[in-house]
Amino acid sequence: MDKKNALRAGALAAGTTLMMLLMSSPALALTRDDGDDPGTGLSVIETLGYYVLAPLALFAVITGLVMALDRSKPEHRVITPGTKGKTKTKAKVAAKA
Repeated sequence: MDKKNALRAGALAAGTTLMMLLMSSPALALTRDDGDDPGTGLSVIETLGYYVLAPLALFAVITGLVMALDRSKPEHRVITPGTKGKTKTKAKVAAKA
């Protein structure tokens, strides 16, 4: 029974993929539409600045703000640096015989 369902699912996936490929037409991307006015391309430096350096800088600023504005108390932290973590001891319950 599982083999039959797997075959059915594979046929459905293959058919769907084939129909999507046949209905899409990437050749239309080569022709310009009315009102299509592409700008100048980005240089390598601009691309690296926008897509690599700007996100890294934003990440650093957010991290710095979180670290600078951290108001948590050391006793509320899970592990305090330089000390052992608190261990909770469970009370042993004697089983009744």
